[in-house]
Amino acid sequence: MTAFPRRRMVPAYLATGGRTRPGSEGFERLTVLFADRAEPPTGLEPEHRRLWELLRPGALTVVEAAAHLRLPVSATVFLAADLVEAGCLHARAPIPRAQQTDRSIVERLLVGLRALR
Repeated sequence: MTAFPRRRMVPAYLATGGRTRPGSEGFERLTVLFADRAEPPTGLEPEHRRLWELLRPGALTVVEAAAHLRLPVSATVFLAADLVEAGCLHARAPIPRAQQTDRSIVERLLVGLRALR
C-alpha cells in the first residue's frame, strides 16, 4: 500500500486570516528569517508556532521555510510578517549577488605574483 503525503487540515488561505497584504512590507523570497528567543512566545496560533519552532535552531529564507511548512510562499510571508511585528522573529534582507571581478585586475595580480618568484 502506498503512503500518501499527509494533507494539511487548514487550507493555506486561512493561515493568512483572510488578509490580502502582510502587515509589513519588504519581504522577498530570499529574506532571511531567524528567531533569537529560547522560549516559545505565548499565544501563537498553530501555523505561527510551527514557523517559529522551525526557525529556532537557525536561520532560513522565506522560500525554505515555506517548503518545510508545505505552505505557499505568499502565506509564509504573512506568517513571518506577523511574527516580526510581534518581536518573535527577525528578518534580514537577502545577501546581494557578488559583482563580477574585472579580469584585467586578476591578470595583473597574477603577473605580479609570478614576478615575486
